[in-house]
Amino acid sequence: MSSEFERATALQSIVHNGEERRYSGDIPDLWQQGKGAFGGVTVGLLTRAIVLAEADRGRTLRSLSAELCAPALPGPVEIAVTSMRRGGSMSFVEARLTQGDALVAHASASLAAPRAIAPAAIRPVPPRRPPWRDVATIPVEAPLGPVFAKKYEYRSTGPLPFASGPEPAAEGWIREKETPTVLDEAAIAGLLDAWWPAILAIESAPRAVATVGYTMQLLVDPRSLDPAEPLFHRARAVAGSDNFFVEMRELWSGDTVVAMNQQTFALLS
Repeated sequence: MSSEFERATALQSIVHNGEERRYSGDIPDLWQQGKGAFGGVTVGLLTRAIVLAEADRGRTLRSLSAELCAPALPGPVEIAVTSMRRGGSMSFVEARLTQGDALVAHASASLAAPRAIAPAAIRPVPPRRPPWRDVATIPVEAPLGPVFAKKYEYRSTGPLPFASGPEPAAEGWIREKETPTVLDEAAIAGLLDAWWPAILAIESAPRAVATVGYTMQLLVDPRSLDPAEPLFHRARAVAGSDNFFVEMRELWSGDTVVAMNQQTFALLS
């Protein structure tokens, strides 16, 4: 059975016209963060459309950059995916998500086949963390948390939000409460966005925050992972100015980085 996130980001093909493919979807209620759906659903829809539009299954999603231009409200959406360039082993595409005549979000992405050359010897240091079963779940939901958060299971290893801590950081285990049929690119897009902003660890009370820019780098085919197993989330806010700040996020499976994520947040209040 599909998970709530899979159903929220389900798409139907409506047009295939040369270099453009169009898809329709419907954002259900109860995925809100503030005025609209949380960014993970919006980026998840864009991600799913981009992957569906690629005819060559050997070309997998490597990088995606999205701008969230307006709140995505519950209701119908349409996504147009256009090819920008198609090379011998890489595809470059863009996608536009609209509701009515309004542009809600835009993304550009690259998809590529593996390169048959010697790999670079890059060995990132994995985070130190306890086994996920040893970490208690914490409730994250309205009114202190966003409405959508009750769809996810959070096991925080600290720091917690609103603790007036010394470091803008966030770490812990996360997974969907309803196990997806497969852990795919769209699911990873949602998981990367589901945790609270790291900057809230140095605050003493809730503040309104919105994502305006989102970049995802996929380093592992998520379909190779067990969808029932949580991933470890590690995040740091690294710089800020004029009430905008940049946060770096990672998702880990064992000693392997599954995906990396840079987000630009705006402090709204």
